[in-house]
Amino acid sequence: MTYPSQGMIRPLIALVFAFLTACAAAVPALAQEKKGAQQNGVDNTKMGAYRALAQHIYSDFQKGDVAAAAEMARVLERVWDKAEEYGGDTALAKTNRQLFDEIDKAMDQFITPITDAKGKPPDPAKVKAAYNAYLEKLKLAD
Repeated sequence: MTYPSQGMIRPLIALVFAFLTACAAAVPALAQEKKGAQQNGVDNTKMGAYRALAQHIYSDFQKGDVAAAAEMARVLERVWDKAEEYGGDTALAKTNRQLFDEIDKAMDQFITPITDAKGKPPDPAKVKAAYNAYLEKLKLAD
């Protein structure tokens, strides 16, 4: 089954990938900044962009827009895999495979109930717990 919003996925992925590339390019300049600083509401840390996407997904979910949350969850998953699993020598999967696997599992536990929702929204308590666990795992890689 195809949805009208599926045509938006590629442009969204391109936009998010461009954003992550810009963030990666800014990392040397950020080394002098105080850790945890933000720019336009996004943490200037290695995991800041993923955290911002997760916050957006969770916000959509809380508003009852499971379709939008699922769409952004798919973007998060694709961008994460592209940058942190296949992203070259600085990819987390290459620098710390165990931590990559922990974060990847936590992300899957957060987004799978949302992306697999078939007409019935997932349990809000379970999504919230998985969301918080995912954010905690991201902190380990900042």
